[in-house]
Amino acid sequence: MTGSAIILAAGYGSRLSERAASKPLAQVCGVSLIEIGVCQALAAGVTRVVVVTGHEARAVEREVAVLAERLSADIRSVRLDDWSRPNGWSVLAGAELVGAPFLLMMADHIFGDGLLERLTQQTLIDCDVVLATDRKDNPLVDPDDATWVALHEGDDTGEGEAAGGRIARIGKTIEDYHAVDCGAFLANHELAVAILEAIADGNAGSLSEGMQVLADRGRAMTMDIGGLWWIDVDDPRAQDLAEAQAAAHLAILAGERCNVA
Repeated sequence: MTGSAIILAAGYGSRLSERAASKPLAQVCGVSLIEIGVCQALAAGVTRVVVVTGHEARAVEREVAVLAERLSADIRSVRLDDWSRPNGWSVLAGAELVGAPFLLMMADHIFGDGLLERLTQQTLIDCDVVLATDRKDNPLVDPDDATWVALHEGDDTGEGEAAGGRIARIGKTIEDYHAVDCGAFLANHELAVAILEAIADGNAGSLSEGMQVLADRGRAMTMDIGGLWWIDVDDPRAQDLAEAQAAAHLAILAGERCNVA
């Protein structure tokens, strides 16, 4: 059972800065992205949420504290002092406060009902991480900002759950790919170890670099989302699309504020 979630909320979010000084505090349907993320995690069954802050940390941490009190849940924050570092450093900060397996999410991603629940039901018996991926030609995806995933030969067929396979390559510059990274992971602490190994090898410390370390060992799997809705709210266009569509796919946005049963 997945008891914890880490939400990465440390980055600057320059593409959305014209609308919000802090991307995690940007709103969709009257609710901040960080509140949506926290409520999604709780609705998926986790009992502890750790939010990694950085840019505009105090403002985000105040929101986290309000959520913890209002929802009567174990929601806490940990600050990354050098938030200009790649997002793998945020994973390292959050991983120190959670058990395994844990759900790993990006603060600017919204997931339709059922997606995270399905991810938490995956097992890590023959792998150290399962990444939610979308194989369909999704018009909501920004191809210039997406992280792409290539699977090992023979793992690129099938539909729905049968489409899950082992990752061969992951990154933003892959030309021959099978799916896009949805920004939701189920992982154990080997992911943090892999990020540290990537840093020791001279890499900057991105999450994708750590994922590639595990992929090279055959320890990184995918879970195809099978047409479920999701969006990366990374710029004004995406925020407008989320405003128009999110409430139809996420029950916790039915009202003005999130409520977790």
